[in-house]
Amino acid sequence: MRIYNTASRQKEELIPLEAGCFKIYACGPTVYDLMHLGNARPIVTFDALRRYLKYKGYKVTYVQNFTDIDDKMIARARQMNITVRELADRMIEEYFHDADSLNVMRADIHPRATESIPAIIELISKLYEKGHAYVTDDGVYFEVASFEEYGKLSHHKLEDLEEGASERVTDVEGKRSALDFALWKFKKEGEPFWDSPWGEGRPGWHIECSAMSQKALGDTIDIHSGGVDLVFPHHENEIAQSEAASGKPFVRYWMHNGFVNVNQIKMSKSKGNFFLVRNLAELYPYEIIRYYILQSHYRMPINFTLTDDKDEDNPLDAAVTSYRRIRTSLQTLDIVAGSVAESGDKEVDRTLEEAIADCRREWTEAMEDDLNTADAIAAIFDLVRAANSAAASEQASGALLRNARETIIELCHVLGLKPDEQEELIIPAQVKKLVDQRTQAKQERNFAEADRLRDEVEKLGFRLEDTAQGVQIHLLED
Repeated sequence: MRIYNTASRQKEELIPLEAGCFKIYACGPTVYDLMHLGNARPIVTFDALRRYLKYKGYKVTYVQNFTDIDDKMIARARQMNITVRELADRMIEEYFHDADSLNVMRADIHPRATESIPAIIELISKLYEKGHAYVTDDGVYFEVASFEEYGKLSHHKLEDLEEGASERVTDVEGKRSALDFALWKFKKEGEPFWDSPWGEGRPGWHIECSAMSQKALGDTIDIHSGGVDLVFPHHENEIAQSEAASGKPFVRYWMHNGFVNVNQIKMSKSKGNFFLVRNLAELYPYEIIRYYILQSHYRMPINFTLTDDKDEDNPLDAAVTSYRRIRTSLQTLDIVAGSVAESGDKEVDRTLEEAIADCRREWTEAMEDDLNTADAIAAIFDLVRAANSAAASEQASGALLRNARETIIELCHVLGLKPDEQEELIIPAQVKKLVDQRTQAKQERNFAEADRLRDEVEKLGFRLEDTAQGVQIHLLED
Protein backbone atom coordinates (compact mmCIF):
# COMPACT_ATOMS: atom_id res chain seq x y z
CA MET A 1 0.00 0.00 0.00
CA ARG A 2 1.21 3.48 -0.87
CA ILE A 3 0.02 6.53 1.03
CA TYR A 4 0.71 10.24 0.65
CA ASN A 5 3.07 11.32 3.42
CA THR A 6 2.63 15.01 4.22
CA ALA A 7 6.23 15.13 5.46
CA SER A 8 7.75 14.06 2.13
CA ARG A 9 4.93 15.39 -0.06
CA GLN A 10 4.84 12.17 -2.02
CA LYS A 11 3.34 8.72 -1.93
CA GLU A 12 5.41 6.18 -0.03
CA GLU A 13 5.23 2.46 0.54
CA LEU A 14 3.47 1.93 3.87
CA ILE A 15 5.69 -0.36 5.92
CA PRO A 16 5.18 -0.79 9.68
CA LEU A 17 8.09 -0.31 12.05
CA GLU A 18 7.25 -3.65 13.64
CA ALA A 19 6.37 -6.40 11.15
CA GLY A 20 2.65 -7.12 11.05
CA CYS A 21 1.67 -4.28 13.41
CA PHE A 22 0.65 -0.67 12.89
CA LYS A 23 0.56 1.97 15.62
CA ILE A 24 -1.78 4.83 14.73
CA TYR A 25 -2.53 8.02 16.63
CA ALA A 26 -5.52 10.03 15.43
CA CYS A 27 -6.00 13.57 16.67
CA GLY A 28 -9.42 13.58 18.30
CA PRO A 29 -11.90 16.35 19.03
CA THR A 30 -11.87 19.17 21.52
CA VAL A 31 -15.06 18.18 23.28
CA TYR A 32 -16.81 21.50 23.76
CA ASP A 33 -19.59 20.98 21.22
CA LEU A 34 -21.38 18.40 19.09
CA MET A 35 -19.76 16.83 16.03
CA HIS A 36 -20.22 18.64 12.70
CA LEU A 37 -19.63 17.21 9.23
CA GLY A 38 -16.09 18.59 9.10
CA ASN A 39 -15.29 16.81 12.39
CA ALA A 40 -16.82 13.59 11.06
CA ARG A 41 -14.61 13.44 7.98
CA PRO A 42 -11.29 12.46 9.64
CA ILE A 43 -13.11 10.13 12.02
CA VAL A 44 -14.73 8.21 9.14
CA THR A 45 -11.70 8.42 6.84
CA PHE A 46 -9.16 6.97 9.22
CA ASP A 47 -11.66 4.42 10.49
CA ALA A 48 -11.71 3.16 6.88
CA LEU A 49 -7.89 3.02 6.92
CA ARG A 50 -7.92 1.06 10.15
CA ARG A 51 -10.52 -1.37 8.80
CA TYR A 52 -8.54 -1.92 5.60
CA LEU A 53 -5.28 -2.61 7.42
CA LYS A 54 -7.08 -5.10 9.66
CA TYR A 55 -8.67 -6.66 6.55
CA LYS A 56 -5.15 -7.15 5.17
CA GLY A 57 -4.24 -9.05 8.32
CA TYR A 58 -2.33 -6.42 10.27
CA LYS A 59 -2.65 -5.91 13.99
CA VAL A 60 -3.61 -2.26 14.46
CA THR A 61 -3.28 -0.38 17.74
CA TYR A 62 -5.43 2.70 17.29
CA VAL A 63 -5.37 5.64 19.70
CA GLN A 64 -7.67 8.64 19.49
CA ASN A 65 -7.54 11.32 22.15
CA PHE A 66 -10.04 13.73 23.64
CA THR A 67 -8.86 17.27 24.32
CA ASP A 68 -10.90 18.00 27.42
CA ILE A 69 -9.11 21.09 28.75
CA ASP A 70 -8.35 24.25 26.77
CA ASP A 71 -9.58 27.82 26.34
CA LYS A 72 -12.67 26.77 24.33
CA MET A 73 -13.63 24.20 26.95
CA ILE A 74 -13.31 26.75 29.75
CA ALA A 75 -15.32 29.40 27.88
CA ARG A 76 -18.13 26.99 26.96
CA ALA A 77 -18.38 25.57 30.49
CA ARG A 78 -18.73 29.11 31.87
CA GLN A 79 -21.38 29.87 29.28
CA MET A 80 -23.35 26.77 30.31
CA ASN A 81 -22.68 27.34 34.03
CA ILE A 82 -21.21 23.86 34.50
CA THR A 83 -17.73 22.56 35.26
CA VAL A 84 -15.24 21.76 32.51
CA ARG A 85 -15.37 18.11 33.59
CA GLU A 86 -19.17 18.04 33.33
CA LEU A 87 -18.96 19.57 29.86
CA ALA A 88 -16.35 17.03 28.75
CA ASP A 89 -18.30 14.06 30.10
CA ARG A 90 -21.45 15.25 28.37
CA MET A 91 -19.80 15.95 25.01
CA ILE A 92 -17.80 12.70 25.00
CA GLU A 93 -21.04 10.79 25.50
CA GLU A 94 -22.59 12.72 22.61
CA TYR A 95 -19.48 12.12 20.50
CA PHE A 96 -19.79 8.36 20.94
CA HIS A 97 -23.48 8.54 20.02
CA ASP A 98 -22.59 10.08 16.66
CA ALA A 99 -19.42 8.05 16.07
CA ASP A 100 -21.13 4.75 16.89
CA SER A 101 -24.02 5.68 14.61
CA LEU A 102 -21.52 6.40 11.82
CA ASN A 103 -20.23 2.84 12.41
CA VAL A 104 -16.83 4.12 13.53
CA MET A 105 -15.00 1.51 15.58
CA ARG A 106 -14.00 2.75 19.01
CA ALA A 107 -10.27 3.24 19.45
CA ASP A 108 -8.23 0.74 21.43
CA ILE A 109 -7.36 3.64 23.72
CA HIS A 110 -9.25 6.93 24.12
CA PRO A 111 -6.99 8.99 26.40
CA ARG A 112 -8.19 12.25 27.89
CA ALA A 113 -5.78 15.11 28.44
CA THR A 114 -6.95 15.64 32.02
CA GLU A 115 -6.23 12.00 32.82
CA SER A 116 -2.72 12.24 31.34
CA ILE A 117 -1.31 15.05 33.50
CA PRO A 118 1.56 12.97 35.01
CA ALA A 119 2.74 11.96 31.51
CA ILE A 120 2.48 15.57 30.35
CA ILE A 121 4.52 16.86 33.31
CA GLU A 122 7.14 14.16 32.75
CA LEU A 123 7.52 15.17 29.09
CA ILE A 124 7.79 18.88 29.93
CA SER A 125 10.42 18.03 32.55
CA LYS A 126 12.54 16.26 29.93
CA LEU A 127 12.32 19.26 27.63
CA TYR A 128 13.25 21.63 30.46
CA GLU A 129 16.21 19.49 31.52
CA LYS A 130 17.49 19.33 27.93
CA GLY A 131 17.29 23.10 27.48
CA HIS A 132 14.32 23.17 25.10
CA ALA A 133 11.93 24.83 27.56
CA TYR A 134 11.99 27.90 29.78
CA VAL A 135 9.78 29.54 32.38
CA THR A 136 8.05 32.92 31.99
CA ASP A 137 5.65 34.88 34.14
CA ASP A 138 2.65 33.02 32.74
CA GLY A 139 3.95 29.50 32.14
CA VAL A 140 6.51 27.18 30.59
CA TYR A 141 7.35 27.62 26.91
CA PHE A 142 9.04 25.52 24.24
CA GLU A 143 11.90 27.37 22.57
CA VAL A 144 11.36 26.72 18.87
CA ALA A 145 14.85 27.94 17.94
CA SER A 146 16.32 25.10 20.01
CA PHE A 147 14.95 22.52 17.55
CA GLU A 148 16.82 22.95 14.27
CA GLU A 149 14.43 20.84 12.21
CA TYR A 150 11.39 22.93 13.09
CA GLY A 151 9.24 23.36 9.98
CA LYS A 152 10.10 20.02 8.35
CA LEU A 153 6.48 18.83 8.27
CA SER A 154 4.90 22.04 6.98
CA HIS A 155 7.96 22.77 4.81
CA HIS A 156 8.55 26.14 6.40
CA LYS A 157 12.11 27.31 6.94
CA LEU A 158 12.83 28.22 10.54
CA GLU A 159 14.56 31.46 9.53
CA ASP A 160 11.52 32.53 7.49
CA LEU A 161 9.19 31.74 10.38
CA GLU A 162 11.43 33.64 12.78
CA GLU A 163 11.53 36.63 10.45
CA GLY A 164 7.73 36.70 10.26
CA ALA A 165 7.41 36.17 14.00
CA SER A 166 9.76 39.05 14.74
CA GLU A 167 7.17 41.41 13.29
CA ARG A 168 4.58 40.26 15.82
CA VAL A 169 4.42 41.67 19.30
CA THR A 170 4.25 39.24 22.21
CA ASP A 171 2.61 40.41 25.42
CA VAL A 172 4.14 37.62 27.51
CA GLU A 173 6.92 38.89 29.75
CA GLY A 174 10.02 36.78 29.22
CA LYS A 175 8.86 35.03 26.06
CA ARG A 176 11.87 34.76 23.74
CA SER A 177 10.07 34.50 20.41
CA ALA A 178 6.53 34.83 19.12
CA LEU A 179 7.05 31.33 17.66
CA ASP A 180 7.54 29.77 21.10
CA PHE A 181 4.46 27.96 22.35
CA ALA A 182 3.08 27.14 25.78
CA LEU A 183 3.76 23.76 27.35
CA TRP A 184 2.27 24.68 30.72
CA LYS A 185 0.00 27.64 31.51
CA PHE A 186 -0.01 28.99 35.05
CA LYS A 187 -3.43 29.03 36.67
CA LYS A 188 -5.87 31.87 36.28
CA GLU A 189 -8.85 32.70 38.44
CA GLY A 190 -11.72 30.28 37.91
CA GLU A 191 -9.80 27.84 35.71
CA PRO A 192 -9.02 24.16 36.42
CA PHE A 193 -5.43 23.58 37.53
CA TRP A 194 -2.97 20.89 38.59
CA ASP A 195 0.25 20.92 40.57
CA SER A 196 3.56 20.88 38.69
CA PRO A 197 7.25 21.54 39.45
CA TRP A 198 6.83 25.03 37.98
CA GLY A 199 3.60 25.98 39.71
CA GLU A 200 -0.11 25.27 39.54
CA GLY A 201 -1.62 25.40 36.07
CA ARG A 202 -2.80 23.37 33.09
CA PRO A 203 -1.16 21.92 29.97
CA GLY A 204 -0.91 23.60 26.59
CA TRP A 205 -2.72 21.98 23.66
CA HIS A 206 0.29 20.70 21.71
CA ILE A 207 2.03 18.90 24.57
CA GLU A 208 -1.12 16.93 25.37
CA CYS A 209 -1.04 14.94 22.13
CA SER A 210 2.69 14.25 22.32
CA ALA A 211 2.38 12.94 25.86
CA MET A 212 -0.70 10.83 25.18
CA SER A 213 0.81 9.33 22.03
CA GLN A 214 4.11 8.57 23.74
CA LYS A 215 2.40 6.99 26.75
CA ALA A 216 0.15 4.74 24.65
CA LEU A 217 2.38 3.90 21.68
CA GLY A 218 5.98 4.73 22.55
CA ASP A 219 8.46 7.25 21.15
CA THR A 220 7.96 6.37 17.46
CA ILE A 221 4.63 5.58 15.82
CA ASP A 222 3.73 4.49 12.32
CA ILE A 223 0.89 6.83 11.37
CA HIS A 224 -0.37 10.12 12.77
CA SER A 225 -3.59 11.41 11.24
CA GLY A 226 -5.73 14.51 11.35
CA GLY A 227 -7.21 17.33 9.32
CA VAL A 228 -4.97 19.36 7.03
CA ASP A 229 -5.55 22.41 9.24
CA LEU A 230 -3.51 20.69 11.97
CA VAL A 231 -0.29 20.48 9.93
CA PHE A 232 0.85 23.87 11.23
CA PRO A 233 1.30 24.67 13.97
CA HIS A 234 -0.17 21.73 15.92
CA HIS A 235 1.55 18.78 14.29
CA GLU A 236 4.71 20.77 13.65
CA ASN A 237 4.86 21.54 17.36
CA GLU A 238 4.18 17.91 18.25
CA ILE A 239 7.22 16.86 16.22
CA ALA A 240 9.44 19.49 17.82
CA GLN A 241 8.61 18.67 21.42
CA SER A 242 8.44 14.88 20.93
CA GLU A 243 11.73 14.56 19.07
CA ALA A 244 13.51 17.12 21.26
CA ALA A 245 12.57 15.03 24.29
CA SER A 246 13.22 11.52 22.95
CA GLY A 247 15.91 12.10 20.34
CA LYS A 248 14.00 9.66 18.10
CA PRO A 249 11.75 10.12 15.04
CA PHE A 250 8.21 10.79 16.24
CA VAL A 251 6.07 9.75 13.26
CA ARG A 252 6.92 7.76 10.14
CA TYR A 253 3.85 8.66 8.03
CA TRP A 254 1.70 11.76 8.34
CA MET A 255 -1.81 11.55 6.82
CA HIS A 256 -4.08 14.58 6.56
CA ASN A 257 -7.60 14.81 5.17
CA GLY A 258 -8.92 17.79 3.24
CA PHE A 259 -11.49 20.30 4.44
CA VAL A 260 -15.25 20.08 4.24
CA ASN A 261 -16.15 23.47 2.78
CA VAL A 262 -19.42 25.37 2.62
CA ASN A 263 -19.52 27.58 -0.47
CA GLN A 264 -15.74 27.07 -0.79
CA ILE A 265 -15.11 28.22 2.81
CA LYS A 266 -13.88 25.75 5.44
CA MET A 267 -16.67 24.46 7.66
CA SER A 268 -15.97 25.49 11.25
CA LYS A 269 -17.78 26.36 14.45
CA SER A 270 -15.96 29.69 14.67
CA LYS A 271 -17.36 30.77 11.27
CA GLY A 272 -20.82 29.49 12.09
CA ASN A 273 -21.08 27.75 8.70
CA PHE A 274 -21.33 24.21 10.00
CA PHE A 275 -23.84 21.37 9.81
CA LEU A 276 -24.10 19.19 12.90
CA VAL A 277 -24.05 15.47 12.12
CA ARG A 278 -26.90 15.12 14.62
CA ASN A 279 -29.07 17.52 12.62
CA LEU A 280 -28.21 15.93 9.28
CA ALA A 281 -29.15 12.56 10.77
CA GLU A 282 -32.69 13.85 11.27
CA LEU A 283 -32.93 14.04 7.47
CA TYR A 284 -30.60 11.25 6.38
CA PRO A 285 -29.45 7.99 8.01
CA TYR A 286 -25.98 8.07 9.53
CA GLU A 287 -24.89 5.40 7.05
CA ILE A 288 -25.60 7.80 4.18
CA ILE A 289 -23.42 10.45 5.84
CA ARG A 290 -20.58 7.92 6.10
CA TYR A 291 -21.10 6.84 2.50
CA TYR A 292 -21.11 10.47 1.34
CA ILE A 293 -17.76 11.14 3.04
CA LEU A 294 -16.16 8.04 1.51
CA GLN A 295 -17.33 8.97 -1.99
CA SER A 296 -14.51 11.55 -2.14
CA HIS A 297 -10.78 10.93 -1.94
CA TYR A 298 -9.76 11.84 1.60
CA ARG A 299 -7.17 14.46 0.59
CA MET A 300 -9.54 16.34 -1.70
CA PRO A 301 -11.81 19.09 -0.34
CA ILE A 302 -15.54 18.42 -0.17
CA ASN A 303 -17.84 21.36 -0.96
CA PHE A 304 -21.05 20.76 0.94
CA THR A 305 -24.31 22.64 0.56
CA LEU A 306 -27.93 22.02 1.50
CA THR A 307 -30.54 23.88 -0.50
CA ASP A 308 -34.31 24.22 -0.31
CA ASP A 309 -34.46 24.63 -4.10
CA LYS A 310 -36.16 21.48 -5.41
CA ASP A 311 -34.47 21.98 -8.79
CA GLU A 312 -31.04 21.63 -7.19
CA ASP A 313 -29.77 18.27 -5.99
CA ASN A 314 -28.51 18.12 -2.44
CA PRO A 315 -25.33 16.05 -2.20
CA LEU A 316 -26.84 13.77 0.43
CA ASP A 317 -29.92 13.20 -1.75
CA ALA A 318 -27.56 12.04 -4.50
CA ALA A 319 -25.83 9.78 -1.98
CA VAL A 320 -29.20 8.28 -1.01
CA THR A 321 -29.99 7.50 -4.65
CA SER A 322 -26.55 6.03 -5.24
CA TYR A 323 -26.61 3.88 -2.11
CA ARG A 324 -30.11 2.63 -2.91
CA ARG A 325 -28.72 1.16 -6.13
CA ILE A 326 -26.41 -1.08 -4.10
CA ARG A 327 -29.19 -2.12 -1.74
CA THR A 328 -31.61 -2.82 -4.58
CA SER A 329 -29.00 -4.85 -6.43
CA LEU A 330 -28.34 -7.02 -3.37
CA GLN A 331 -32.06 -7.67 -2.95
CA THR A 332 -32.43 -8.56 -6.63
CA LEU A 333 -29.44 -10.87 -6.64
CA ASP A 334 -30.74 -12.65 -3.56
CA ILE A 335 -34.11 -13.30 -5.18
CA VAL A 336 -32.84 -14.29 -8.63
CA ALA A 337 -30.05 -16.52 -7.29
CA GLY A 338 -32.68 -18.58 -5.52
CA SER A 339 -34.82 -19.04 -8.62
CA VAL A 340 -32.31 -19.90 -11.37
CA ALA A 341 -30.31 -23.04 -12.06
CA GLU A 342 -26.98 -23.58 -10.35
CA SER A 343 -25.32 -23.83 -13.77
CA GLY A 344 -25.99 -21.08 -16.28
CA ASP A 345 -25.12 -19.95 -19.78
CA LYS A 346 -21.36 -20.26 -20.23
CA GLU A 347 -20.92 -16.85 -21.86
CA VAL A 348 -23.06 -15.05 -19.26
CA ASP A 349 -21.23 -16.84 -16.45
CA ARG A 350 -17.83 -16.05 -17.94
CA THR A 351 -18.69 -12.35 -18.22
CA LEU A 352 -19.93 -12.20 -14.62
CA GLU A 353 -16.95 -14.17 -13.34
CA GLU A 354 -14.61 -11.67 -15.02
CA ALA A 355 -16.60 -8.77 -13.54
CA ILE A 356 -16.19 -10.21 -10.04
CA ALA A 357 -12.44 -10.64 -10.52
CA ASP A 358 -12.13 -7.16 -12.05
CA CYS A 359 -14.02 -5.64 -9.13
CA ARG A 360 -11.76 -7.24 -6.54
CA ARG A 361 -8.64 -6.20 -8.42
CA GLU A 362 -9.75 -2.60 -9.07
CA TRP A 363 -11.11 -2.18 -5.53
CA THR A 364 -7.82 -3.39 -4.06
CA GLU A 365 -5.77 -1.21 -6.42
CA ALA A 366 -7.82 1.81 -5.35
CA MET A 367 -7.42 1.12 -1.64
CA GLU A 368 -3.71 0.40 -2.07
CA ASP A 369 -3.29 3.72 -3.90
CA ASP A 370 -3.48 6.19 -1.01
CA LEU A 371 -6.75 4.92 0.43
CA ASN A 372 -8.79 5.93 -2.62
CA THR A 373 -12.23 5.04 -1.31
CA ALA A 374 -13.87 7.00 -4.16
CA ASP A 375 -12.40 4.68 -6.80
CA ALA A 376 -13.03 1.67 -4.55
CA ILE A 377 -16.74 2.53 -4.49
CA ALA A 378 -16.67 3.01 -8.27
CA ALA A 379 -15.26 -0.52 -8.62
CA ILE A 380 -18.15 -1.85 -6.53
CA PHE A 381 -20.62 -0.12 -8.85
CA ASP A 382 -18.98 -1.71 -11.89
CA LEU A 383 -19.82 -5.08 -10.37
CA VAL A 384 -23.32 -3.93 -9.41
CA ARG A 385 -24.02 -3.08 -13.06
CA ALA A 386 -22.58 -6.36 -14.34
CA ALA A 387 -24.45 -8.41 -11.73
CA ASN A 388 -27.73 -6.61 -12.45
CA SER A 389 -27.31 -7.36 -16.14
CA ALA A 390 -26.59 -11.03 -15.46
CA ALA A 391 -29.56 -11.30 -13.11
CA ALA A 392 -31.88 -9.64 -15.64
CA SER A 393 -30.88 -12.18 -18.27
CA GLU A 394 -31.91 -15.01 -15.92
CA GLN A 395 -29.18 -17.06 -17.61
CA ALA A 396 -26.43 -16.68 -15.00
CA SER A 397 -25.81 -19.46 -12.52
CA GLY A 398 -27.20 -19.08 -9.02
CA ALA A 399 -23.75 -19.77 -7.58
CA LEU A 400 -22.14 -16.88 -9.48
CA LEU A 401 -24.96 -14.48 -8.62
CA ARG A 402 -24.45 -15.33 -4.95
CA ASN A 403 -20.69 -14.87 -5.41
CA ALA A 404 -21.25 -11.42 -6.90
CA ARG A 405 -23.59 -10.50 -4.06
CA GLU A 406 -21.17 -11.74 -1.39
CA THR A 407 -18.31 -9.83 -3.04
CA ILE A 408 -20.27 -6.56 -2.97
CA ILE A 409 -21.18 -7.10 0.68
CA GLU A 410 -17.62 -8.03 1.69
CA LEU A 411 -16.01 -4.99 0.07
CA CYS A 412 -18.68 -2.65 1.45
CA HIS A 413 -18.14 -4.06 4.94
CA VAL A 414 -14.43 -3.22 4.78
CA LEU A 415 -15.49 0.39 4.17
CA GLY A 416 -17.77 0.21 7.20
CA LEU A 417 -20.91 0.11 5.03
CA LYS A 418 -23.68 -2.46 5.50
CA PRO A 419 -26.05 -2.29 2.54
CA ASP A 420 -27.16 -5.87 3.19
CA GLU A 421 -28.65 -5.10 6.60
CA GLN A 422 -32.23 -4.10 7.24
CA GLU A 423 -32.55 -0.39 7.78
CA GLU A 424 -35.24 2.21 8.09
CA LEU A 425 -36.59 3.44 4.79
CA ILE A 426 -34.26 6.09 3.42
CA ILE A 427 -36.38 9.09 2.54
CA PRO A 428 -34.53 12.00 0.91
CA ALA A 429 -35.09 15.47 2.31
CA GLN A 430 -36.52 16.55 -1.04
CA VAL A 431 -39.26 13.90 -0.76
CA LYS A 432 -40.06 14.94 2.81
CA LYS A 433 -40.41 18.54 1.68
CA LEU A 434 -42.78 17.59 -1.16
CA VAL A 435 -44.89 15.53 1.27
CA ASP A 436 -45.14 18.52 3.62
CA GLN A 437 -46.18 20.76 0.71
CA ARG A 438 -48.79 18.19 -0.36
CA THR A 439 -50.21 18.04 3.16
CA GLN A 440 -50.49 21.83 3.17
CA ALA A 441 -52.17 21.80 -0.24
CA LYS A 442 -54.74 19.24 0.95
CA GLN A 443 -55.47 21.33 4.04
CA GLU A 444 -56.13 24.26 1.72
CA ARG A 445 -58.35 21.96 -0.42
CA ASN A 446 -56.08 22.51 -3.41
CA PHE A 447 -56.41 18.92 -4.56
CA ALA A 448 -55.01 19.51 -8.04
CA GLU A 449 -51.77 20.77 -6.50
CA ALA A 450 -51.78 17.86 -4.05
CA ASP A 451 -52.04 15.41 -6.96
CA ARG A 452 -49.22 17.17 -8.79
CA LEU A 453 -46.98 16.95 -5.74
CA ARG A 454 -47.84 13.24 -5.33
CA ASP A 455 -46.70 12.71 -8.93
CA GLU A 456 -43.45 14.57 -8.16
CA VAL A 457 -42.84 12.22 -5.25
CA GLU A 458 -43.39 9.20 -7.50
CA LYS A 459 -40.85 10.54 -9.99
CA LEU A 460 -38.33 10.36 -7.15
CA GLY A 461 -39.10 6.67 -6.55
CA PHE A 462 -41.62 6.82 -3.70
CA ARG A 463 -45.38 6.35 -3.37
CA LEU A 464 -47.71 7.89 -0.82
CA GLU A 465 -50.51 6.20 1.12
CA ASP A 466 -53.06 8.31 2.96
CA THR A 467 -54.16 6.63 6.20
CA ALA A 468 -56.14 7.62 9.28
CA GLN A 469 -52.81 8.04 11.08
CA GLY A 470 -51.45 10.33 8.36
CA VAL A 471 -49.53 9.92 5.13
CA GLN A 472 -47.25 6.87 4.83
CA ILE A 473 -44.23 6.92 2.51
CA HIS A 474 -43.25 3.74 0.70
CA LEU A 475 -40.55 2.82 -1.76
CA LEU A 476 -42.00 2.64 -5.27
CA GLU A 477 -41.58 -0.92 -6.47
CA ASP A 478 -40.07 -1.44 -9.91
